Amino acid sequence: MDTSDVMTWVRAYERAWRDQDVGAVERLFTEDALYLRGAYDEGLRGRAAIAEFWLDPTPFSMTAEPVAVGAPTAVVRVEVHYLGDEPHEFRDLWVIRFAADGRAEHFEEWAHWPGLEYTDGD
Repeated sequence: MDTSDVMTWVRAYERAWRDQDVGAVERLFTEDALYLRGAYDEGLRGRAAIAEFWLDPTPFSMTAEPVAVGAPTAVVRVEVHYLGDEPHEFRDLWVIRFAADGRAEHFEEWAHWPGLEYTDGD
């Protein structure tokens, strides 16, 4: 996958998320894909688990830019602004490993947000 392919996948992900298109999970992820929502998340395994998590009707804006692409893995910097009753934002790095068919087999988010503590509080 080259940078153009990766960003095509990211745009399809955004469109599917925005449209609440759970059927797109099949087009975006392999059957046994692992979806990690954070650095220490145990992850969601398989499209059924990803589809269940997928639905979130909160309106948002999103920007994305590739940081590194080296087949089969890409890193994309993503910024999401939720526009609902309680606006909030995230800056993420997405680490995506693609299968030969162009679907993600491993998706990992490294999310940060305003006010995130960088220590354990001690």
